[in-house]
Amino acid sequence: MSGRIHVAIRPYSEGDLPLLGRTLGDPRMMTNLGGPESAEKLLERHKRFVAMSTDSSVGCVFVITVGLEKASAGTVGYWQRDWDGQKVWETGWSVLPEFQGQGIATAATRLIVGLLAKLRNRRYLFAFPSVNNHASNAICRRVGFTLLREADFEYPRGSGSFMRCNVWQLDVFADTKRE
Repeated sequence: MSGRIHVAIRPYSEGDLPLLGRTLGDPRMMTNLGGPESAEKLLERHKRFVAMSTDSSVGCVFVITVGLEKASAGTVGYWQRDWDGQKVWETGWSVLPEFQGQGIATAATRLIVGLLAKLRNRRYLFAFPSVNNHASNAICRRVGFTLLREADFEYPRGSGSFMRCNVWQLDVFADTKRE
């Protein structure tokens, strides 16, 4: 793997609040998601992520680490969702600006796909990036997701703000090599 950065994931934990602040609390990082979250919302999300990361069978948020020094580069996760009358997994990621454009989110998402394939309790993984988030849509293509359609989503839930998203689906049970 010469020339590639080593990417790994570890469960999100109590000490990861500063990373959450650098991702979901940063206006540059939240351009396609309606702007940064408040300190109060970040703390609520932090508590939810910590709790969620104790049982990977129902979902988990991970810190993406890179290099031998295991520098924190962002987050990636999966969680349960009802979609079109079925139980599916949803995924999302956030990579710090200094680590973007290096294939890190793609590699971390592939690690998530591998974990979900082993769980074998939901066949499909969905991603819902904004139609304007070209980088996240490119990650979906690289990982092997299929673009199904566009849809409007309220984000954050309960905010009354809607965004137009692409609906990407991946069969995690498919026996294909993802590059």
